[in-house]
Amino acid sequence: MAGALTSTVPGGTDTVDGAVARLASLPGLTTASEVAADVAGASAAGKLLPVVPELEAVLPLRGLRRGSTVSVTGSRAALLALLARATAAGSWAAVVGLPDVGLVAAAELGVELRRLALVPRPGPDAVRVAASLFDGVDIVVLPGGAGTTAASARRLSARARHRGGVLIAEGRWPGAEVELTCAPGAWDGVDEFGKGYLSARTMRIRGRGRSSAQVRETTVLLPGPSGRVEAGEQALRLEVAS
Repeated sequence: MAGALTSTVPGGTDTVDGAVARLASLPGLTTASEVAADVAGASAAGKLLPVVPELEAVLPLRGLRRGSTVSVTGSRAALLALLARATAAGSWAAVVGLPDVGLVAAAELGVELRRLALVPRPGPDAVRVAASLFDGVDIVVLPGGAGTTAASARRLSARARHRGGVLIAEGRWPGAEVELTCAPGAWDGVDEFGKGYLSARTMRIRGRGRSSAQVRETTVLLPGPSGRVEAGEQALRLEVAS
């Protein structure tokens, strides 16, 4: 058929592209692409585990996406803080291969200890133990690096993806979808002579998603005077990674 396709719309005859534009401009009408975007957004929201508001800014979807792998370097406190809101909301988490994790610190950061399982010494095959835990828990925490080959790391990330869980690695993890890098700063509460009480610590956190060149950075108090994560003075800053 010669010529452009046409469609009759209020105001005359136009091309299909023009018709869609005209219809989209009418009050109360929604295009198919907008409906699809809304559905996709709702689907994504249903697949997120919540995090405390102060950490939302450095995560691409402002939460922990089910099926994803997140690496956290530079701060165990930040790692534990990621578990706080999810466990408080009813999700279960397990920490594997970190015998020195502090339960008091975790509780102060808001982690619901009744929904936290500990496997401090999983034996020679921590990856296999972690994989089995995804049958019953939502979040599995595991040390990255030593003892984990690239192949076993990929298998465990695939297991998390298949089971709809979230794998959080302390340290580098091959193929992590989100990387959080933490830089602890100075403590507040002590004067130049070393007198006083430690009350809060500034921490800069940078978040980068594997599928995005955008780096998100924020500054928080971790811990804050309350013992939990609190907002810092510096606002969120965005930059494009080179």
